[in-house]
Amino acid sequence: MQTSSRSAAGLEPMLSIDELAEYLGKPVRTIYDWRLSGRGPRAVHVGRSLRYRVCDVQAWLDAQLERVPGEFPDPVSESGGEPG
Repeated sequence: MQTSSRSAAGLEPMLSIDELAEYLGKPVRTIYDWRLSGRGPRAVHVGRSLRYRVCDVQAWLDAQLERVPGEFPDPVSESGGEPG
């Protein structure tokens, strides 16, 4: 995923929930569950659809990094995180 690419209008690309699920290798239901529990990346409402800004997905992924190899991120942190 490239965070520096911009669309023709100069706006950052956004991912649909299906695209995000495919990118992460997780079922769409898991993405919805993470969102509702506050453990996933922030979403943007576009009409009745959810979209995910690439920068928000990248920030969420950065927050999921192990601080120490073999340890999960702090479960009480703002971004949360679910192992696996």
